Amino acid sequence: MAPKILIAEDDPEIRGLLRLYLEGEGMEVLEADSGDKALALARSATPDAAILDVMMPGLSGYEVTRALRRFSELPILILSAKSADNDKILGLNLGADDYVTKPFNPMEVVARVKAQLRRSARSGGVLRAGDLALDLASMQLEKAGQPVPLTPMEYKILAILMGSPGRIFTKAQLYEGAAGEYYEGDDNTMMVHISKLREKLEDDPRSPRYIRTVRGLGYRFERT
Repeated sequence: MAPKILIAEDDPEIRGLLRLYLEGEGMEVLEADSGDKALALARSATPDAAILDVMMPGLSGYEVTRALRRFSELPILILSAKSADNDKILGLNLGADDYVTKPFNPMEVVARVKAQLRRSARSGGVLRAGDLALDLASMQLEKAGQPVPLTPMEYKILAILMGSPGRIFTKAQLYEGAAGEYYEGDDNTMMVHISKLREKLEDDPRSPRYIRTVRGLGYRFERT
């Protein structure tokens, strides 16, 4: 079955361009020209991934992302003319998995969507460290017996780190392992994901016990 991709963008030319490339890769495309229509489509058509423009009539892409995360863990790619780090961080903090700035190469957007659709092989194991338990079958994390919500990207990063405790991963290795592709500029995106993970895992994110920074190299997971 072809994956369904929701495109929420008020510019019909951009929607048409993305549709052309996505359908060329065998995907089914759903279109919305406003945030409100995008949210309604996400509820009724259950897409497999979403591309959300930030500036749209009605709900913004950020607002749609926040609303989607209340009931769905589908991969979300934010599309925006805003390139400032603060805008990127906001989108990722709200639950987006990736962020692309305009003008963009449609082939890169398609590659990023395909990467988000890839799922790591699942097994029935549970990775444990300290008070953390990551169930690889259900993709659920518990801390001290309490569920901890993760975005799909956060789950993939944590599974990589917990699966090889003590190993140092560069930002590029983590991003490629979690998303399938690595592009120049993704280092900052990975730093945001690590920061959000620490907020969820650590008792004191400023002094992490699990996800440790190895200066000049990357990150290492400690069982503690």
